[in-house]
Amino acid sequence: QVQLVESGGGLVQAGGSLRLSCAASGRTFSLYNMGWFRQAPGREREFVAAISSSGMRKNYADSVKGRVTVSRDNAKNTVYLQMNSLNPRDEAVYYCAADRGSSMAESTGPYDYWGQGTQVTVTS
Repeated sequence: QVQLVESGGGLVQAGGSLRLSCAASGRTFSLYNMGWFRQAPGREREFVAAISSSGMRKNYADSVKGRVTVSRDNAKNTVYLQMNSLNPRDEAVYYCAADRGSSMAESTGPYDYWGQGTQVTVTS
């Protein structure tokens, strides 16, 4: 079992940056691929980024590519999402998720564990 807790969300002006963190419990964090998703009101949860268990492979949604960087520190059981050049379309609740598979999926189905989410609000 893995428990995930996101932090780092908040209010930011358009063009600004935020760094989200996701802290995981348990000793098997390094075995999980990790994903970041977001959900805006009235919309489905959508993929943002994923990182492999070793951190060697990364994948990004086209909508954030070039503005967002996913990273992890397995010694700290933490995955990060650095977001730059934020715009109002980025406003959403951001969730991290853990997947024991090897697919680094862009859909929510394969992920086994989810955090409670952290709100990102972008003012124009």
